[in-house]
Amino acid sequence: MGDLKIKKEDIIRALSTVQEPDLKKDLVTLNMIKDIELGVGEVRFTVVLTTPACPLKERIRKECEEAIHTHVDENLSVVIDMTADVTSSRMGTTLLPNVKNIIAIASGKGGVGKSTVTANLAMALKLSGAKVGIIDADISGPSIPVMFGAEDMQPLVSQIDGKNMIQPIMQYGIKMISMGFLAPQDNPVPWRGPMATQALRQFFSDTHWGELDYLLIDLPPGTSDIHLSLVQLVPVTGAVIVTTPQKVALADATKGLMFFRQPQINVPVLGVIENMAYFTPEELPDNKYYIFGKDGGKNLAIKYETDLLGEIPLVQSIREAGDEGKPAVMSDSIIATAFKKSAELLAQQVAIRNATKEKTKPVQVKV
Repeated sequence: MGDLKIKKEDIIRALSTVQEPDLKKDLVTLNMIKDIELGVGEVRFTVVLTTPACPLKERIRKECEEAIHTHVDENLSVVIDMTADVTSSRMGTTLLPNVKNIIAIASGKGGVGKSTVTANLAMALKLSGAKVGIIDADISGPSIPVMFGAEDMQPLVSQIDGKNMIQPIMQYGIKMISMGFLAPQDNPVPWRGPMATQALRQFFSDTHWGELDYLLIDLPPGTSDIHLSLVQLVPVTGAVIVTTPQKVALADATKGLMFFRQPQINVPVLGVIENMAYFTPEELPDNKYYIFGKDGGKNLAIKYETDLLGEIPLVQSIREAGDEGKPAVMSDSIIATAFKKSAELLAQQVAIRNATKEKTKPVQVKV
């Protein structure tokens, strides 16, 4: 270590000039700087990001280095450890107290690839280092078991604190629960609304989720009992709207978006993902064919003043990956790149939402 002229206060003063790009406050004020250590000709410290999927990680690292070289010593060696502590606006809740963020993945209609988007967003967040779970809330038409190649798996039941709790299925490091794990594959689940709602309630209250950074809820099409039950059961961090570019899908996606924006529900819409945005042949990755129309999701996001989180291309490998039970984001392809970028932007919006908006509360809906 040796006798040092540079002090920790000098490092803190320099880093207080570095802003977190999304939250518009400096890293010191946000308490994102930890474990400053000074050595001979070297400083080491940790930057605690708001999510491991932070898309601005390298920008923040570079600006920290530049701040120290500018304000302290241009010859000082700077070693930065980047870690993350996912933020939450759900702390202190009685149901799922150890789940930091609950994110609804919704659309107004079926057939837009919502379950595919859910599976790949979850996997991308997991690959970034986050703890992730999925609830397949489409009780009558569950798809998540197929997406993860887990159709033949069945959850176990364990006694925890004197109560029987379902242990979620773990596949590729993601915890998940679905009616597809509990009912025979070939048998339909012809349940009325109250029965489906009770199943959803059990997915929350009778399943041992443990600690999660993100719990994604794959909702059924439309705006049904399940949607109302979700916002009544738990404080939802925010919603993602999935659509395809054509007019009929956008009309229904608009209804899905406006459901969450009703005054009595008031769940923040984190953004829009346009699935099947264009067709790209695997052998011609630079070619784009807008077979369903163009910029539908982008225009929807602009109209309702939310973010476009991604435009996911239509590629044969995404269908193959779904059939094989291995999310496409796990491959080395343009699909993987698109979903990873969308997951980063989603995590970014969650962090901004948690820092700037009021704490979410379960919704009191009178019908």
